[in-house]
Amino acid sequence: EVQLVESGGGLVQPGGSLRFSCAASGFTFSSYAMSWVRQAPGKGLEWVSVSSGGGSTRYVDSVKGRFTISRDNARNTLYLQMNSLKPEDTAVYYCAKLTGSIYGIPDYWGQGTQVTVSS
Repeated sequence: EVQLVESGGGLVQPGGSLRFSCAASGFTFSSYAMSWVRQAPGKGLEWVSVSSGGGSTRYVDSVKGRFTISRDNARNTLYLQMNSLKPEDTAVYYCAKLTGSIYGIPDYWGQGTQVTVSS
């Protein structure tokens, strides 16, 4: 059974930092691209970042230079380091397993973790 369990998140002031983890199980983690996706209040899902199994990365323009996706294939864990946070980063963040490469679609999701950026 595929499981994605997220940890991290919370309330942070503008300009602050947070780090998420997503612990994966039930599949060969290193063989699949993984993404972070977020949903702001009252808005649809927004893709944030993706990492291939080998660690190649992509980001949405709004987070480039501020967020870093990484993975530890030995620990089956995906990370998202978020720096210089802005109020518009407030959202529920989900990790997602993709169906293959970075061009795949999500087929499994984590439970989501709330990030609130506010003073």
